[in-house]
Amino acid sequence: MEKGQIAYKAHCLVLPFPCQGHINPMLQFAKLLAHKGVKITLVTTRYAHKTMYGSASSCIALDLETISDGYDEAGRGETSIDAYLEIFREVGSKTLAELLEKLSSSGSPVDCVIYDAFMTWPLDVARKFGIAGAVFFTQSCAVENIYYHIHEGLLKLPLADDQSRILLPGLPPLEPLDLPSFVYDFGSYPDFYQASLAQFSNVDKADWILFNTFYELEEQVVDWLAKFWPLRTVGPTIPSKYLDERLEDDKEYGVNLFKSDNDACIKWLNERPKGSVAYVSFGSFAELGVEQMEELARGLRRSKSNFLWVVRASEAAKVPKGFVEETLEKGLVVSWCPQMEVLAHEAVGCFVTHCGWNSTLEALSLGVPMLAMPQWTDQTTNAKFIMDVWKIGLTAPSDEKGLVRPEVVEHCISEIMEGERGKEMKINALKWKELAKKAVAEGGSSDKSIDEFISKLVQ
Repeated sequence: MEKGQIAYKAHCLVLPFPCQGHINPMLQFAKLLAHKGVKITLVTTRYAHKTMYGSASSCIALDLETISDGYDEAGRGETSIDAYLEIFREVGSKTLAELLEKLSSSGSPVDCVIYDAFMTWPLDVARKFGIAGAVFFTQSCAVENIYYHIHEGLLKLPLADDQSRILLPGLPPLEPLDLPSFVYDFGSYPDFYQASLAQFSNVDKADWILFNTFYELEEQVVDWLAKFWPLRTVGPTIPSKYLDERLEDDKEYGVNLFKSDNDACIKWLNERPKGSVAYVSFGSFAELGVEQMEELARGLRRSKSNFLWVVRASEAAKVPKGFVEETLEKGLVVSWCPQMEVLAHEAVGCFVTHCGWNSTLEALSLGVPMLAMPQWTDQTTNAKFIMDVWKIGLTAPSDEKGLVRPEVVEHCISEIMEGERGKEMKINALKWKELAKKAVAEGGSSDKSIDEFISKLVQ
């Protein structure tokens, strides 16, 4: 070893699927490994790299490399997810192999490829080089357990018309509408449904199966899956400032595919009373219909609470005309914001959310009660757990047209912010916040899992 060179325990290449909700947890996990002495090469697509804001290595040293998904210049645009995944597999496999070859010949061979479960081919590439493979799931153990049962033919689809209860090991009794949308609404989004099942095509060949969750949150389903998988819970993988504070200055993920006006959001929140703001965001991917946007806007206008509403630029045309100007005294509408910082702010008393897994874990880790308005995919299952299992929120009931009406939005926000049930939710939310902190702190369940993973890598 040359003088001044760092002696790393091992070298991991981390490859998330190139969208915000997948990059965030895997980047954060990469930072944790780097903090514990593992050399990290974060890999993203050439197009994602071009469109990123911020720096992945803002608080800790990570190397950044790129591979091709076949859409280097303009992104995938309107390409179907099915066609995109196939081209990504073909071009990505070739360029990943070239990258592993380059790293090896430059004296920095990779010991393990940590890859997103949404892409199975990185494991095949790693195997050709004699490299270990760890699959990283960015959804909950509960949701993946449901998909696994379908993949194995143990839960038959479509569900029978009279099937009112679904009983699966490790999970509470579920109704059809508690299942992921691709399951209860069989035939909807067939490409995403197939991609969700394809995650299990070679999962048994992976050396490790990592989940962005923590043991205490999903104890029963983790125990069941761990009977036949080398499963490790390593979450919540959110910036260290909000949990154990072990990583200095780690207050954001570090990479954004959306431009955010951080100062305006925080300045506005600073001027609002404690617990008075409903923070409303549907993440980086979910889309609300025009009518639902109008109903939500009317509900926010009717509510006694202040609101901070994130409406992505691509969704802005759906906001009712004149709404922003008419609600200036009590509301702020922005195109993106620093979600962790917002959720941690004392002015925020409730999170109106689509229940994506990252948003769910972030709110839970910061002790913020939720109003669940799930849209599709895993969000319906997350909403079930938020309300009935962890008891940290309400699910907004929808009518026969599938719409959440203004009076429902108003009532639910009021119930969470001021009602008796809301007090109970706040107590439960703070309980889960402490358990999340314990899990990632030294000697906690997730911290131990990460240390075990590193020690096996070193062996």
